[in-house]
Amino acid sequence: MKEPRKNGMPVLLIDDEELILKAFGLTLKSAGFDDVLTLSDGREALALLASQPVGAVVLDLNMPHLSGFELLPMLTRDYPHVPVIVVTANDEIATVVDCMRAGAYDYLVKPVGSNRLVTSVRKALEMRGLASELSSLKNRLLDDQLNHPEAFAAIVTGSKKMRAIFQYIEVVAGTRQPIMITGETGVGKELVAQSIHALSGRSGKFVAVNVAGLDDAMFSDTLFGHKKGAFTGADQAREGLIASAAQGTLFLDEIGDLGESSQIKLLRLLQEQEYYPVGSDAVRKSDARIVLATNHDLNELITTGRFRKDLYYRLFAHRIHIPPLRERLDDIPLLVDHFLGAAAASLQRKKPTAPPELNVLLSLYPFPGNVRELESLVFDAVARHGGGVLSMESFKAVIGENRPVTPGAGATGGDGGETVLTSLFGHFPTIAEVEEYLIEQALRMSKGNQGMAAGLLGIGRQTLNKRLNKG
Repeated sequence: MKEPRKNGMPVLLIDDEELILKAFGLTLKSAGFDDVLTLSDGREALALLASQPVGAVVLDLNMPHLSGFELLPMLTRDYPHVPVIVVTANDEIATVVDCMRAGAYDYLVKPVGSNRLVTSVRKALEMRGLASELSSLKNRLLDDQLNHPEAFAAIVTGSKKMRAIFQYIEVVAGTRQPIMITGETGVGKELVAQSIHALSGRSGKFVAVNVAGLDDAMFSDTLFGHKKGAFTGADQAREGLIASAAQGTLFLDEIGDLGESSQIKLLRLLQEQEYYPVGSDAVRKSDARIVLATNHDLNELITTGRFRKDLYYRLFAHRIHIPPLRERLDDIPLLVDHFLGAAAASLQRKKPTAPPELNVLLSLYPFPGNVRELESLVFDAVARHGGGVLSMESFKAVIGENRPVTPGAGATGGDGGETVLTSLFGHFPTIAEVEEYLIEQALRMSKGNQGMAAGLLGIGRQTLNKRLNKG
């Protein structure tokens, strides 16, 4: 893999007062902004920016030699993508308006509170990051390229939808923002999270935890850890999973099942990168990247009062939706071949040959369990396999009489079922016309396999042959 991108860019502080530079620098570093540059002379700013990219600039207006008033339009002209936060003791409305017209991102009046400074810098960096991501994503989609295809090697797919998702992941993987992965059970959300970690450039571990079924006490102890004596049985202090994921990625699966108290703690963790170990009143800082996943419709949970709206908006800085297997049927042959090899290796057997009609049969099944269900079906079939061509019996036993729903089925108008028939045929059809249409559709869906087409129609193969030959 190519060298991952470095996370974030430094914040540049420009002020002629050394005490303010030191105070602002300490405030930002204590809030998790590790890379802070300082300048006490505005004349050096343009030269520094020419040699060193920065994420945001905090600029004092009143300085000798070259004032912030003079430097601001130069910065916004030459580096329009870098947000500039103006700091001054002058709170006159005219000054504020002039700075905003010159392109300032924000305006802070001295003395500046620590929370106000941190919030402004954080929002400026988020805006800068989003703008950069949009530009990068546009270029990648236009070029249809993947810079790190090896990061997705564990995800077996040839789907264009999945490739577009991979391109988006390459753009957002290195940001500080949380990433929400949605999708049905079994689509591979944890594999996607692992790819995000691989591309993030973070040096720490990938730590995964399924939070479904955790009450608030278990959630807090699992993630945040506890101090000695925090509760009965806490004979020694224990670090939580957040500490284990330091400089790495913490993957929280099934967050739609969290209770309200746990949701509040998660919101604080995402907003402030802070948490309290159980039984401790000493705040701890977290530098773990948070990736989350759910198979729930969070909008529906919000409507029923089971999920906080403010947490929802915080989570969706970056959203990745993994389509179900039934929406990427071209992946079925690739996955079957992959799972046949994996199952054979696991069972120390020779990889069996799948019959050509197996992929057709599987494409007619809706796969409520998605890729995970397909994997289980293939492993079960290989375990039962004795030799020769792989039997389809175990697949048929599960799939049974499941038939796909024809697009538009049930879409009746005000006149009932007659509307569907007349929309298909242009008139009310005869029985012979309906029979011909059904046979044609069954053969199309089964890719010409008469045995499977007969199964879809609910008739025997000989009966189908007679109907095909009677004309």
